[in-house]
Amino acid sequence: MKTQKIALITGGSKGIGKAIALELAKEQYTVWLNYLTDHNGAKETQNIIEQNGGSCKLLPFDVSNLGECQQSLSHLLEEETPFALINNAGFSRDGILAMMSEEDWTKVINVHLNGFYNLTATVLPFMLRKRRGRIVNISSTSGETGVGGQVNYSAAKAGLIGATRSLAVEVAKRNILVNAVAPGFIDTEMTKNLPKEQILPSIPLGRFGTPEEVAQVVAFLCSEKNSYLTGQVLSVNGGIYT
Repeated sequence: MKTQKIALITGGSKGIGKAIALELAKEQYTVWLNYLTDHNGAKETQNIIEQNGGSCKLLPFDVSNLGECQQSLSHLLEEETPFALINNAGFSRDGILAMMSEEDWTKVINVHLNGFYNLTATVLPFMLRKRRGRIVNISSTSGETGVGGQVNYSAAKAGLIGATRSLAVEVAKRNILVNAVAPGFIDTEMTKNLPKEQILPSIPLGRFGTPEEVAQVVAFLCSEKNSYLTGQVLSVNGGIYT
């Protein structure tokens, strides 16, 4: 019997993370689903996966805390190694830099960039031993072009792009492919209060994207169909930044 591959997804209780979890479950991955506080959302995602015959393990911990990451994953990693790691956990605290608190700067950087380090540094040694794996970092259009009021978020997402490219070079010889996906305006809780009537004219496709459209790109990057694409940023943005 063929052993199912494992996908570890951070921030998987809602939005893009949830869509990625559901998509990879369809592709026969066993899902390790991380979240912080949204237990109801995580449980709902788990229920959907299990009702469709899949397997989903819930892992509540703070990605910005290295100790929590190691404590939550160490016993699992001794038994099994994820084939795919999707660093998706994130949030925004928008505001102009001149009035931004140190807390708003630090928390955004900690979750996105330190979270990337904490998860990847914990999982990567096991992938290296297996000589295979896929790492996908969820960046943003904000990390590719300047966005007023998002200096902290843009810095974090741009940092993920740089980390993606460098790590891809480091681990390519071990058959581990590292890529980033940069969503634009996607219909999620994070964008629900944005003024769509002002934003839509700037999007060539004339609409917000769906979490599922992002998830399908992630699924491709995690699949065996992707055997030669690494160190790249795939922008899922409806043409808003080309």
